[in-house]
Amino acid sequence: MLNPTLILVCVVVLLVFSMFLVILSRYRKCPSDKVMVIYGKVGSNADGSSRSAKCIHGGASFIWPVIQAHEFLDLTPISISVDLTKALSRQNIRIDVPSRFTVGISTEMGVMQNAAERLLGLKLGEIQELARDIIFGQLRLIIATMDIEEINTDRDKFLEAVSTNVETELKKIGLRLINVNVTDITDESGYIVALGREAAAKAINDAKRSVAEKERDGSIGEANAKRDQRIEVANANSLAIGGENTAQVQIAQSNAARREKEAEALRLATAAEKVQTAKSLEEAYAAERNAETARALREKATLEADVLIKAEIRKKQIEIEAEAEAEKIRRQAKGEADAIFMQMEAQARGTQEVLTKQALGLAEIVGAAGGDASDALRLMLADKMEELMKVQVEAIKNIKIDKVTVWDGASGEKTATAGFLSGLAKSLPPLHDLFDMAGMRLPSFLGQEKPAEDNVAAPPEILES
Repeated sequence: MLNPTLILVCVVVLLVFSMFLVILSRYRKCPSDKVMVIYGKVGSNADGSSRSAKCIHGGASFIWPVIQAHEFLDLTPISISVDLTKALSRQNIRIDVPSRFTVGISTEMGVMQNAAERLLGLKLGEIQELARDIIFGQLRLIIATMDIEEINTDRDKFLEAVSTNVETELKKIGLRLINVNVTDITDESGYIVALGREAAAKAINDAKRSVAEKERDGSIGEANAKRDQRIEVANANSLAIGGENTAQVQIAQSNAARREKEAEALRLATAAEKVQTAKSLEEAYAAERNAETARALREKATLEADVLIKAEIRKKQIEIEAEAEAEKIRRQAKGEADAIFMQMEAQARGTQEVLTKQALGLAEIVGAAGGDASDALRLMLADKMEELMKVQVEAIKNIKIDKVTVWDGASGEKTATAGFLSGLAKSLPPLHDLFDMAGMRLPSFLGQEKPAEDNVAAPPEILES
C-alpha cells in the first residue's frame, strides 16, 4: 500500500515543476532588431493614469498569463520614395523634388511609446503610406518657405529644414528619420537651368578677369623693376658724391679739432690759476658748508615727507605736458616748413621751365637767323616795332592843351609856337634813332634820315629865295 505522505510529496513536486514550466513559457526575450510591446494590465504612470503599453528593447520580461499579451515592432529601416511634383516655392514657381526617405521605428522612450500606440498591428505597406503622407505635407510646407536658389545651391540648409520638420512629425507616430536623399530638382519654367547657365557664365568671366589681372600684374612688375634699377643707379651716384663730401668734412673737422685743442689748453692754464685761488676760499668755508648741509638734509627730509613729493609729481607732470606741447609745436613747424619748401620748390621748377622754354625759343630764333645773334635781335625788334610805335603815340596821346595863346611878330625867325611844337616832337625818340640803336635801318619807302649837313643853317641867299 502506498504511503500517503509520499503521494503528497509527489503531487507537490509535480505542481512546482508545472509552475516552473509555465513561468519559463511566459518569460519572453526581446531581440535587438525588434521592440517588444507588452499590453494589457501593465501598471500606471507617475501621475496615476493607467499605461496603455510597456515597451522593451534589448531585454526580457515576464508576461503574465490572461492579464497580459505581447507583440513585436520590427526595427528594420523602411525606404519610402517621395516623388513630389509641382510644389509651389516662395517665388510662386512650381518645382519637382524627387527624393527618398529612410525611416524606422524609434527606440527613444517617449517616441517608442507612440509607436506602440499608433503602429502596433499595422503592416509594412500601411506604415509606409502613413509616413509618405506626413512627408509629402511637410516637404510642400518647407518648399513654400524657401527660394529656388536656396533649395538648389544650399542643399545642406534645405536638407536640415526637411530633417527637422519631418522628424518632428514622424515622432508623433513613433518613427524616426534615418536618411534623406534628394536626387534632383527641376522646374517647369526652366528657372533652375537659367541659374546654371548664369553660374557658368560668371565662372568664365571670373577666369577671364583673373587672366587680365595676372597680365596687368606682370606689366606692373616689369615697370617696378625698371624703376628700381634707376633708383639703384641714382643711389650709387649719390653715395659716390657723399663719400667725397664726407672726406672734405673730415678734413674740416680735423682742422677744427686742432684749433679747439689749442683753445682748450689756453683755457686750462687760465682755469688752473683761478682754481688755486678758489681752493683757499673753499677750505675756509668747508666746515660751515658741512654744517649747513646736515641741517638742509634734515629739513629736506621733513619737507619731502609732506610737500616735496607732491611738488615733484606736479613738476614731472608739467614737464611731460610741456614736452608734449613742444613736440606738437615742433611737428607743426616742421610740417609748415615742409609745405613751404615744397611750394617754393614747385615755383622754382615752374620758373626754370619758363626760362628753359624761353631759352629754347631764343635758340630757334637765332637758328632761323642763320646763327647770327645780331640778325636774330633785328628780327625780334622788327616783330615788336608795332608795339614801339604804339608806345610813342601813347606818350603824347593824353596830353591835354586847353588853349595856346601866341604873341608873335611876323619876322622870318622861328616863332615861339613853332619852337614849342618842335621841342615837343623832339622829346620823342625818332624812328631812325631807334633803328640805329638796334643796328637796323628803315626801308627806303618809310623815308631816309637827313644827312648831318642838312641841319646846318642854309646860306642867306637860299633862305631869301
